[in-house]
Amino acid sequence: MGHLNEYQVVGRRLPTEKEPTPKLFRMSLFAPNEVVAKSRFWYFLKQVNKVKRASGEVVSVNRIYEKKPGAVKNFGIWLRYNSRSGTHNMYKEYRELSRTDAVSSCYQDMAARHRARFGSIQIIKVAEVKSADVRRPYIRQVLQPNLKFPLPHRITRPASKSVAATFTGSRPNTF
Repeated sequence: MGHLNEYQVVGRRLPTEKEPTPKLFRMSLFAPNEVVAKSRFWYFLKQVNKVKRASGEVVSVNRIYEKKPGAVKNFGIWLRYNSRSGTHNMYKEYRELSRTDAVSSCYQDMAARHRARFGSIQIIKVAEVKSADVRRPYIRQVLQPNLKFPLPHRITRPASKSVAATFTGSRPNTF
């Protein structure tokens, strides 16, 4: 699975004499390209409303970009997935630069921990979570002020590189 993008797909039922201006349906989806986004749109729309691809049309497909892709944010993802034993709802949190990166991490995490494939996962909602509202301890531990990462294995290098020093043996000093 390649890098995911966020798409906004708008579709409707085909106009008829009985209903000349049908209701528009808008959906935000994560997919690798526009073709997969349209396919997922029809898949979800068929579940929610009685509209299928043969009796409908896609009005527009727009790619959504992140407003601040350089800032690290906390994301909460609500999803449901089909496992071998049934359908489960789930809430997960990720710390990423963008919504698409968080959803990509979610798909990778679900594949690793739960053996869930891309087609069996349905992303219900993705929201940015404030630091005070973070629920999961593995994300909360990174939010502490004055966080420091220890460097236990520092190797001191010589200041000058001479040919004689390159081929001489010395005991490593790790302090």
